[in-house]
Amino acid sequence: MRRILTALGVTAAMSGAASADDGFYGKYETPRYEVVRQVGDAEVRAYAPHILAVVAVEGDQSGALNRGFRVLAGYIFGGNDGGASVAMTAPVTQSSTNIAMTAPVGQSETDGVWTVTFMMPRDFTVATLPAPDNAAVRFVEVPAKSMIALEFSGRATTRALEARTAEIIQIAGDAGLDTTGTPVFMFYDDPFTLPFNRRNEVAFELR
Repeated sequence: MRRILTALGVTAAMSGAASADDGFYGKYETPRYEVVRQVGDAEVRAYAPHILAVVAVEGDQSGALNRGFRVLAGYIFGGNDGGASVAMTAPVTQSSTNIAMTAPVGQSETDGVWTVTFMMPRDFTVATLPAPDNAAVRFVEVPAKSMIALEFSGRATTRALEARTAEIIQIAGDAGLDTTGTPVFMFYDDPFTLPFNRRNEVAFELR
């Protein structure tokens, strides 16, 4: 994804603020949420409704994420009816949930097919979003939902994601929280951000 972001001039795209609960991370919009309570090192959040641009791609985790990112980046940078620009948002998200459970910019896997999503800026509705040139891109309206999220810094390697997933499952279980689906991985910073300054999260939707 580093090459993609460089080509798009998004070298410092997602670095900045320490919080996204006000609807922004640095200068980038995020899904708005309210922190309902702290559970150990994790937060229970109430997310507001938002719109996703969605594309499904096949392949391994990193390859599918890069291909999906390219397709969606093409859309927001003018690959649409009228060549309109749609603002970049954060975070880039990867999950193995179904489309209805994904967050902001997401990637989900079902039988080797990953769903990659970008959150659309809040000043758009599905009706006012420019139509994509690529028929693979579609839009999903995500309703309000509750999630438990665990933040961590550093490189979001597969091993790190697996470890944090196990940790948040333990936290949720100890708190008696009923999770649903599979984990959502959120990446808020561009590849040029030093690992110790990166914001990553693992989250689950709550019933």
